[in-house]
Amino acid sequence: MHFSGEDLARVRVAAAPDPLWEVLLSVHLLGKREGAAIFGGWRRRARQALAPGMRPLFSLAPPWGYSADFLTPSGAPGDFGAAVETVLATPRRRLRGDVERLEGRPSPDLADLSRGRLPALRLLGAAMTGYHRRTVAPYWSSIDTAVRAERARLAHEFLGGGAEAALGALRPFAIWQPPVLSLPLHPADRDVRLDGRGLVLIPSFFCWRAPTTLQDPAGPQVLVYPVRHDPAWLTGDPAQPSRSLRRLLGATRASVLAAVADTPATTTGLARRTGISPASASEHARTLQNAGLLTASRDGNRVYHVLTELGARLLRGSAPSN
Repeated sequence: MHFSGEDLARVRVAAAPDPLWEVLLSVHLLGKREGAAIFGGWRRRARQALAPGMRPLFSLAPPWGYSADFLTPSGAPGDFGAAVETVLATPRRRLRGDVERLEGRPSPDLADLSRGRLPALRLLGAAMTGYHRRTVAPYWSSIDTAVRAERARLAHEFLGGGAEAALGALRPFAIWQPPVLSLPLHPADRDVRLDGRGLVLIPSFFCWRAPTTLQDPAGPQVLVYPVRHDPAWLTGDPAQPSRSLRRLLGATRASVLAAVADTPATTTGLARRTGISPASASEHARTLQNAGLLTASRDGNRVYHVLTELGARLLRGSAPSN
């Protein structure tokens, strides 16, 4: 990546984790065996939560090679639902070009998607929403903590030496040799001239080992790179609430909270997981929602109970006393 003085003045760091990039890169991880020490537990849980309807997403994001750039548009909203709507509003010409770049012959679903047909777009939206709800959202507190720690580290570098100091702090994923930023682990070998567009640095939780960029050299430029991980981020069994948490919330309510630790659930699903009646599950879920520990997410005519960051912190904080 070749920088001008104007590009250096326009280097910035994403304000928060990017949910679309976390979805894309976590899909990549599910198709690999790398990072078992960090992601092995998450990978096992995530695979158990997959559903056939998520196939369009996996077709667009193979674990190796090119993934469709339109899945991670620049400037998408931080709210995941709104971000998905941005993806689904991609112009047909862009859809067609990105699908054609994928290796192999596109499936009938992807052929319809490349033409911008509404049923195919709806299938993709449902696939992204379901995947995010089951495999990324339950762990958002850990993702957010790690990404914000990296953002604070880069902010310290900016204060001490400006954009060049921040770029220099990206080793070993990127090597800053003014005016060029090289990515030695990036799978593609090409030169990109920023031409005054600047660069957005996006620290990512599910990015592993090598940084990634968008394929289109003419569009907005981003550099997505791995954050540092706490190997113990997934320790403990949130499915078994601790004694102290049961005393705080009550045994049944604690079980309801823990029941959605890995995968959100409808009220019927909550009742099935905890062995209580749907009416009781609904009452406890409403109480936990009023306390900010659960939130509701609608998918079509179904409403799912989803763990909030506060609820996740409460469960994770109680794990050592199990």
